[in-house]
Amino acid sequence: MSITRRRLVPLLALALCLGPGGGRAGACETALLLAIDVSGSIDRGEYRLQVGGLAEALADPELADALVLGQTALAVLQWSGSGQQEMVVPWTRMLSPGHVARLAARLRGLPRRFDGSDTAVGEAIGFAAAQFGAVADCRRKVIDISGDGPQNAGRPLAPERGGAIRAGIEINAIAIEDAGRSSPITRFYQRLVITPRGFVMTARGLGDYPRAIRAKILREIARPLG
Repeated sequence: MSITRRRLVPLLALALCLGPGGGRAGACETALLLAIDVSGSIDRGEYRLQVGGLAEALADPELADALVLGQTALAVLQWSGSGQQEMVVPWTRMLSPGHVARLAARLRGLPRRFDGSDTAVGEAIGFAAAQFGAVADCRRKVIDISGDGPQNAGRPLAPERGGAIRAGIEINAIAIEDAGRSSPITRFYQRLVITPRGFVMTARGLGDYPRAIRAKILREIARPLG
């Protein structure tokens, strides 16, 4: 077990088992909706890297332990242009390592729902925000959106983001950038997409996606530790 894992797992266990007054906390700490970009700029190989990277992250023992400790609720959404959003994995509670392993296996063969369309970031956020009624018992609600381009279609982004903020939903992002130093997608998500306490993780190409999604989910579910 790594030093990071030895520190993270006991601390998460303490933070999630004890409430503010020393009593037991609610069963579900975080509802995490993973919103995957499948717009026209993502080719078939890049799509497989995204879902494969997510499956690889969930197979990591450190991440799996943390998900189970928080009894995290996970769901997966694919999104593209206007009117193209679909929940491809419904809310699933991570109550045991077996639940995490089965979800990882399912993701490896997950079919793509949309192909060759525009990038409607605002509609993706609005659709995602409407899905949290099924996990109202979870203390935190988080949209984890990934994308490789700015909005170029669909309803305006600002009202959809504002609706998520009013509903108490956090938005974080993975910006998939080209190799090199420029970060236009990262800046787009920082300025216009994430919520005030949200953050952006940058992946330098889709080959860097597995590292970025693992680090991002760990940061999201460990966040209650402060």
